[in-house]
Amino acid sequence: MRSLKTAGSILGVLTLLGITVTQPALGTGSISGKVVLNGSAPQPKTVEVTKNKEVCGGDKLAGDLIVGADKGVQNAVVSLNGLKGETPTPTQTPALDQNGCEFKPRVVIVPVGTPMNILNNDGILHNIHTHSTKNRAFNQSQPKFRKKMARKFDQAEIFKVTCDVHSWMTGWIVVTDSPYVVATDVSGTFKIEGVPAGTHTLEVWHETLGRVTQEVTVTDGQATDMNIELTN
Repeated sequence: MRSLKTAGSILGVLTLLGITVTQPALGTGSISGKVVLNGSAPQPKTVEVTKNKEVCGGDKLAGDLIVGADKGVQNAVVSLNGLKGETPTPTQTPALDQNGCEFKPRVVIVPVGTPMNILNNDGILHNIHTHSTKNRAFNQSQPKFRKKMARKFDQAEIFKVTCDVHSWMTGWIVVTDSPYVVATDVSGTFKIEGVPAGTHTLEVWHETLGRVTQEVTVTDGQATDMNIELTN
């Protein structure tokens, strides 16, 4: 304890003398893993298509819980609690498309303050209804001739998007102020890179299965592998 106090005193004196002491960087590593369902996968649900069937097609999978053959959970959002950092500029503008009367992707991640596109590739009337609370919600029609609308959000939150014209359509926008946020792919896997070395709290959110947290320790220059279970 005395050595720590002594070191602190020395640093304080050096600071008063105008001498800058550079602390060694902790380094970074990565976290890879898979989000899996604990228990039996439920039978896929379908939703009825009630209008514009010439474009929308027949009944569709609900999409609120997609589980692979090996129990990997798609569209789970994986993040590191309380770990901030500069959000990188996306190589492509984030987009939420209305295609086949479905929101694609179902979950889209958008950095705070970054413009995103809302697309209508169906050639019919859609309606964008956001259910945000921290960001101002909007409810706006998107006619067939309006192929693209641009929006941006200033507060980090996860919120639902629906279409008032087609009641079965649901999507999610994840607005983040952290670079350490990803969504699981079709097999339930994810990877977060450039994570500062140390022990962090990893959180997984899913629209149906809720949230879980788990501690993870990252070592400089190393890849940490882990599985996270969600219970239905």
